[in-house]
Amino acid sequence: MAEGIARAHFDGSKGDFFIGSAGVAAMDGLLTSPEAVAALDRRGIGFTGRSKALTPEMIQKADLVLCMTSSHQAAAAHLAAGDTELLDRIHLLDPDGGGVADPIGQGQEVYDRVAEQLAKLIPPRVESLLAPT
Repeated sequence: MAEGIARAHFDGSKGDFFIGSAGVAAMDGLLTSPEAVAALDRRGIGFTGRSKALTPEMIQKADLVLCMTSSHQAAAAHLAAGDTELLDRIHLLDPDGGGVADPIGQGQEVYDRVAEQLAKLIPPRVESLLAPT
């Protein structure tokens, strides 16, 4: 859902963006859940995709890695293998330190709430972290 929301917000923005998503415990190739697709559809966002596991190479190519929880952030940091430059790219999505719960296995209402939370957090967080200093 985060990828779909980010694409919808930043598509057509100034600059050249590549937006992708990957999970620290994801299995490669699984389809986006029907609940996630429905939550995005309710927001007017068409999306299809497949899961992929986060790799050290993805972090190396990224300008920014946003994590839903502190445990995701720790897992991504582990993949960065202590490289300070890479560690500086890895941030929690919620700047207040709160986590975004993974809705997997829960009902549509939970997916809809998470989509709402992502839509509120992603644009300002990306803009603040990628703003020129």
